[in-house]
Order: sequence, then structure tokens, then C-alpha cells
Amino acid sequence: MPAAPLQRMLTGIDGVDSLLMGGLVRNRSTLIAGTSGTGKTVLTAQFLSRGIERFGESGVFVTLEEGPDDLRQNMLSFGWDIEKWEKEGKWAFVDASPKSTETPIIAGEDFDFGGLIARVGHAAKKVAATRAVVDTLAAVFLQFKDIDMVRSELLRLTEALKELKITSLITVERLHEYGEVGRFGVEEFVTDNVIILRNTMLEEKRRRTIEVLKLRGGEHAKGEVPFTVNTSLGFAAAPLSGIELKQRSSDIRVTSGNETLDQMCSGGFFRDSIILVSGPTGTGKTLLVTEFLNGGAKRKERCLLFAFEESRDQLFRNARGWGIDFDALEKQGLLKVICMYPETRGLEDHLISIQAAIEEYKPQRVAVDSLSALERVAHPRGFREFVLGVTSHIKTKEVTGLFTATTPTLVGGSSITEEHISTITDTIILLRYVEMQSQIRRGLTVLKMRGCSHDKDVRELDIRNTGMHIKAPFKRLTGILSGHPQVFDMEN
Repeated sequence: MPAAPLQRMLTGIDGVDSLLMGGLVRNRSTLIAGTSGTGKTVLTAQFLSRGIERFGESGVFVTLEEGPDDLRQNMLSFGWDIEKWEKEGKWAFVDASPKSTETPIIAGEDFDFGGLIARVGHAAKKVAATRAVVDTLAAVFLQFKDIDMVRSELLRLTEALKELKITSLITVERLHEYGEVGRFGVEEFVTDNVIILRNTMLEEKRRRTIEVLKLRGGEHAKGEVPFTVNTSLGFAAAPLSGIELKQRSSDIRVTSGNETLDQMCSGGFFRDSIILVSGPTGTGKTLLVTEFLNGGAKRKERCLLFAFEESRDQLFRNARGWGIDFDALEKQGLLKVICMYPETRGLEDHLISIQAAIEEYKPQRVAVDSLSALERVAHPRGFREFVLGVTSHIKTKEVTGLFTATTPTLVGGSSITEEHISTITDTIILLRYVEMQSQIRRGLTVLKMRGCSHDKDVRELDIRNTGMHIKAPFKRLTGILSGHPQVFDMEN
């Protein structure tokens, strides 16, 4: 007879179930390995909390290090009222921490988990548990010298949990972000699955990632993806959704907010496309974003703006100066503006916050102004992951996304940001300064547009109090995009 398909258990933790491609395999154990401060205890406590809140599944928390009182208090900051769940018979502690006033479960030179296993079994039956956490193995390994005996007893514990039909998470500390899975070199052999949490320092910037190293008998996503820990979300991972390029492509056109630019793009942007607007400071990038949002709002589309360089008051004032009333659009529920400085949090936090805001507000248009500001707080690898995470999420939702990037020079060249995002965008619009007869003027061109033909001219851009006006192409000029415009004689 063919083997029965493996049953999965959703963890309920944002992003983690996507990495696990449907959750953990039921009734099996998973090792959660990470250096100090990577969020192991939060992840495991959230595993039990989500089981109670979302799936009606009770749990047992076996603490070998931190006392239950400290855990109850610490987890309240995430909104998890463990004491309440204990009273309701949904959560049970098995306290084997050094501070425990009860008779020690592990004592003497003859290591034996028999007492612990008995108490875990009793607590599991008391609350009808289907989930369990053991935190942390380091407390056991550091206490006893005979590693082989400890390993043997831990195997007894995991087998006992399987017999109780309990899916378990077991934490262990690492000394380094890369290398051996566990501190003592044998921990990964105790469990069926292995998940590694990392908090690496790259060029004075922290990068927190989660990796599913092993999931016995089941498919899982490969490689590291960013995660964050905060009081509003708890532990949340940000897998690169849509990275398999399975999202649908729409033929529906949407307006850029400017009639002439729509004509240059053969009727506007595609609805589920990603547009990059690149140019030096002052060339009109934020104005183009403003008209893009206003164009959507006029058609009753919900628009979401993430601003990382200007305050809310400044954005609204500038919009009024161009004849656009952001206040009115906001009151109508057609616009939401989120402003924050990039340095206030890590890039993985920004990524998860952006994804969460998109899920909550459900916009038809999203603008980020600007990506270059976010690049300041990230390592290049982390920044590219951020860009992939945001763009793939937007495409999966079939939303129109517009991003701005600032070039380092006033008259030409490209930015590092462009190098990270240009290959994954559908449309690129370049803005440039043009010096003509001792006057500084602005130019605009559509450099690339996937899926259709587009205007190839470099047109003059005029900014007035009525907004953005795209005029006729520059004549008899070459070298505009390189920053070295020269007049040429067409007759020669």
C-alpha cells in the first residue's frame, strides 16, 4: 500500500508557513537554532499562541532556563496573555528551570529525562495539547559532560512527544551565525527538522534572516529570507512571494496621471507593472508620484504612498502647490500616506511593514519615494532582497507600483539603486537636467517599457504651479542622458 500523505500543521506565524510550504509535518520535532537574541523564544511562544488563537490547539511550554513568571511578563508585550490561557486550560508550563522551587527533574551524574517526560505527558493530557516547546537545550548540555547520554535522553523526549501526537519546537543556541548548526555538534540529530535564525553584521548593518535547513519528508523553501521581531507582529518572516514568476500579467491600462506621459507610454502603464522613476534631486520625481496617485484617485482607486524623505506636512503642502488636495483624497478614503525615516528601523522591518500595510489597506496603486533613502540603511544583498520582496508582493496583488530613485549627479549617470531594481521593473522613466544657453532645463524620456512600444524622444519637462507639463522633444541636441548635451547640425 502507498504511504499515507504527510499531514501538515500551520504555525500561524506570518511568512513562516510560506517557507515551510504549508506548515510543519504533524507530530514531528523541529530544532530552532540561533545565536543569543535572534528571537528563538518569541518564535516558539508565538507558535503556541497562534495555535490557541487561530486553530483552537492547546500547548505545553517546557522551560529549562527562563522561569514561567518571566515568560508570562515578557510575552505580554506581544499581546499574549499566557496566564489567561493557563486558567482556561489551553496553555501549561513544565518548569525545569534552575530557579524552579520544585524537585529537580534532572539531577545527579546519571542523566535521566524520565521525570521530565512524565511531567510533560501529564501536562499534555491535562490541556489536550497538540503543540509543545522545549526552551532551551543549552541549559541541559552545559550541565552534563556526557553528550552522548544527553543526546540519547533527548531522543527519548522527542519520541515521547511523537507518541503523544504532539508537534514540537526545541530551541538551541549557536555560538556563530554560520558553521555548526548547534553549539555542541549533535543537536540537529535529535530532531526531524532544522530551522536556523541568524542576525549577521554586514558593514555595520544588521541583517536578520531565517532558513529552513531541513524538513524531513516535506518540501520547503531554500535559502535565507529576512525576518523581524516587533510588538505588533511578533515574529514575522518576509519570503519573496511571487519570486517564481507565476503571477498573471494584465493587458489593462491605467493612467500615469499625466495625459502626455500616457501617450508616450502608448496609452498608460499596465495595471500590474512596476515603474521606476530615476533622476537627480529636483527634477520632478515626487511630483510625478503625486500626479500618479492623483490620477488613480480620480478613478476611485485606493492609493498608498510610502515616503522616506519628506514629512507628511511637506508632502501635503507641495501637493497643494501643484493644485492637488491630498487632504480631501485622504478623507474620501482614496489615499493613505505613511511617512518614516529609513534609519528608524532595519530594512526587514520596513519590508514587513510595507507588506502588512498593503494587506490591510488593499490599494490599487502603491508608490515608494524613494528607494535611494532606504538603501542607506542596508547592505547591498539585503537591499536587493528588500526590493525583490516589495516588487514581488505588489505584482502578486496585481497592483501598480511606482518607485523613485535618486541619481548621484545632477546631470546624468545612474544610481546604485537603479542597478538593483532596473532588471525587475517593467517601465523606466528617466528625468535629467539639461543645460542650454546658460539655462537649466529639465528632460524626460521613457527608457524602457515591457510589452509595448513607447515614445523614444527626450522631451522637455516644465514644472509649474499647475503641475507637470511635458512639452515637445529637444531638437538638435545629443548626449542629454549622459549629462553632456551638444548641439548638432542636422544638415551635416
